[in-house]
Amino acid sequence: MKPAPFDYVRPDSLAEACQLLAGDEDARLIAGGQTLVPMLAMRLARPAKLIDILRLPELAGIREEAGAVIVGATTRQAQAERDPVIRASVPLLARVLPWVGHPPTRNRGTVGGSIANADPSAEIPLAAVTLGADILLATTDGPTSMPADDFFIGPMLTTIGQGECVSAIRFPVWPYPRIGVGFFEISARRSDFAFVAAAAQVALDDEGRCLEVALGVGGVGDRPLRLEVSSLVGTELDAASVAAAVNVVRSANTRSTNGSSSASNSSDDSSRNLPRDK
Repeated sequence: MKPAPFDYVRPDSLAEACQLLAGDEDARLIAGGQTLVPMLAMRLARPAKLIDILRLPELAGIREEAGAVIVGATTRQAQAERDPVIRASVPLLARVLPWVGHPPTRNRGTVGGSIANADPSAEIPLAAVTLGADILLATTDGPTSMPADDFFIGPMLTTIGQGECVSAIRFPVWPYPRIGVGFFEISARRSDFAFVAAAAQVALDDEGRCLEVALGVGGVGDRPLRLEVSSLVGTELDAASVAAAVNVVRSANTRSTNGSSSASNSSDDSSRNLPRDK
């Protein structure tokens, strides 16, 4: 099958791209195209206009600034996977990137594209929510940002509005010398879509006590979820204490949803499938 007819535009600036989006509710952005192009071919997506933002310099590159690493939206996933700044400063993101698709798709796919696609099982959104990253947005009124946890609102759904696009993702850099990360994913085959995933980043002091911990799960709800396990800070971590903290989250979710099976099962799965490799 071939795509339905559409207009193709390559803007000269990010501001122009936002203006084009604002002026046509049927316009879609394209950069890596690893999700959109197959949808076009199957006519599951029928945009009136495609706006190619891949070559906009404002959206490219990886840089450190003020306790964070900024990853431009059009940065290739393969580039981020190999980047020494990400490996040194955002180890959880470095850990999950090899699990994103396959090498050929990572060579074309972009970090911002994965964020904007908002697949609840995707690895990059899970890392962003787990670490408390901020999503930077370009709009017709200027730049803005929001926490990743607020950006994702459902399967393939975000709070992004007409005339707005993801410009970068700001990942916080933890200021600790001793950091461990873990990632665990269940799928039919390596690099296939995940059925469920769990990600963790932990900082310990010299005596082995937890200084900071971030734990998230994907594929267990309509969006990636960060679990509230701050009770572990100041303790010495072991399998029993982590499972107990997760079970508290499970119980709280069960009460707040009046016994919703999705909330109960999501936390229960995460307690059994916690990442263990450091």
